[in-house]
Formats: sequence, C-alpha cells, structure tokens
Amino acid sequence: MNTVTYQIEEIDAKETDAAITYAADVLRCGGLVVFPTETVYGLGGNALDPAASAKIYAAKGRPSDNPLIIHIADPKDAEAYTYTDPLYDSLAEHFMPGPLTVIMEARDNVPREVRAGLPTVAVRCPAHPLANRLIRAAGVPIAAPSANLSGKPSPTEGRHVRADMDGRVDVILDGGAASIGVESTIVKIEKDGGLLLLRPGGITVDDLRAVCPDIRVADAVTGALKEGQTVLSPGMKYRHYAPDAPLFLLDGDTEARIAYVKNAKGRVAVLSYREELPLLSDRDDLILLDVGGRQDTATQAHRLFSLLRDADALSPDVIFAPLPSMEGMGLALYNRMIRAAAHQILKL
Repeated sequence: MNTVTYQIEEIDAKETDAAITYAADVLRCGGLVVFPTETVYGLGGNALDPAASAKIYAAKGRPSDNPLIIHIADPKDAEAYTYTDPLYDSLAEHFMPGPLTVIMEARDNVPREVRAGLPTVAVRCPAHPLANRLIRAAGVPIAAPSANLSGKPSPTEGRHVRADMDGRVDVILDGGAASIGVESTIVKIEKDGGLLLLRPGGITVDDLRAVCPDIRVADAVTGALKEGQTVLSPGMKYRHYAPDAPLFLLDGDTEARIAYVKNAKGRVAVLSYREELPLLSDRDDLILLDVGGRQDTATQAHRLFSLLRDADALSPDVIFAPLPSMEGMGLALYNRMIRAAAHQILKL
C-alpha cells in the first residue's frame, strides 16, 4: 500500500482543504486515514463500515476484543449512535469538544466490530480543528484508536505515525505535535447514574467530580486487568504503550532513585525530572531524557510517549523512570506508565 502523507503545518489553506477533501473521500470509500487530535494521533476508518474496522485492527495488529472509539464532529451527534441522557449532556457541555470519551449503550447502527461485541460504544468529540474538519467533511463518524502498532507508545508526532503506519494506511495527515500527549479520559455512564472511570487523561477525576460527584475509579486504572476480565475500553490491557526495552518504575525518594540508577549495570536510559538531571550528570554513560519538572505533570504527559520512543531509538538495555503520584493529571501518567512497564515497580 502506498501511503499519501500531507504535512499540514507546511502547506497553505487551499492545500489543507484539498488534503482534507481527499482524506474524507478515502474514509467514505472504506480506506484508512491517520489524523491529529489534541491527545494523540488517531487511526481512522468509517465507524459505520464493519470492513473498515477490520482494516483498523489489521493495520495496528490490534486484538479484536479491544473496542474502538467513535469520533464525532458535534457532541449532539452522539444521539445518532447511542442512547444519551442528561448526564451525558452535562459532560458534553463542560468538556466537549475535548479530551473526554463517554461510553453508553449503543444503537443498532453501530457495527459489532467497532464495539468489540459489547452492548456499549465509546464516543468522543475531539477539539483539534483538523480532526473536527475531517469528520465533518467525511460526513460519517470516524472509528479511531491511536495510530501506533499495538502495544507500542502512542504517537504524538507525525514522525511516530510514519514509523509505525507508513504502508499500512492510505493517508497520513501530519499536523505537528499533539498538545496533550496522552489519550482521552474514558468514563462509562452507569445504570445508577454514576460514572465509572476506565482510563484517566487530560480531564481529571476532580474535573469530573465537579459535574458528577458519584464517580468510581475502576480497579484496572491502577492495577492489572484480571484474567478473563472483559476489556470495556481501550488502554486496559496488561502491557500497553510499551517501549521495546524493559521499563522499570522506581518507587522511592530522590536520593534512593539517584543511587539506584548510578549503580545500574549496562546501557541505561533514564526518564528524569529536570531538577534531578544534574545529580546524574557525573555518570557520563547514562542516556538522560528530560521528562519535565517534578510538579509539571502536564509537560510530563506531553513528553512521555515521545521520550519512550526516543529512548528505544538509542537501544538501551533498560529504561528507568520515577513512579508518578496518582494526584490530578498524575493519575493519567501513573496509568500509562504502569502499563508501559508491565507493572514492573521497584520499591527502593
């Protein structure tokens, strides 16, 4: 397959319109288009076409029991594919367009392949202008997981997409770096009117609690999915977002973490807080990667997946990173990193 790539940042408005028109035609004809969102890049196909969903799973090498997210141009469009309720309306009013995905009961027009056989469907209205324009131009909802090979770190830049998807998709719309850097927050509206958080993201638990005080965090957010447990949303698998090199999370204070890294054997890469980089500089064979300030969780989230890919490109024997807190945006970092590390946490 020859992949057509458009560098959206480098072309003028007329050429951007042409690129979106072409990509929309590809989607309507059953093809695959990679497009930027504010969270990560998405690998999109016509959400109402079962064959397109099969192509998505094949392009990613993704297990078919992992449901896809339907992307819509307007929050009100959800009613065409799900049975919305007042809680959804409140969530949409506060957070959409934006990095929030809501799981609700699916209507019959949503293919089983998109839902992974579940009675529910996940719906999101992205805030990225290119994503929104593409959905409107296509005239169909777009089913889209992240545009990476299954299990690899999610793509936050066009170069990541090209590395994983060139030759596997029809079109890549390269719109530069994603602004958030981790996937959307996913919540499920429960029958009792509460919310179940299945995947944390840019919309935090405190943000959600301001709209719905009755919110529960699924055990799989901070732990491993139990054997035989149903995958209710993307990102719940045991090992996900992972680099090729083994990743270990260091649970300890600064002094303990620095000492452990300095004594580690082999070719070592370290995702380090900015304040701690000088403390590691006297071991000149370390691969040091600046993940951002210790308290700057937004920057850490923005950089995480890109740094994991950068670390892999340098062929380390092992990668170390500090175990994040679970407060605010830190919960999203914790969730991604324990999966990237396959729950390998070293208590120091």
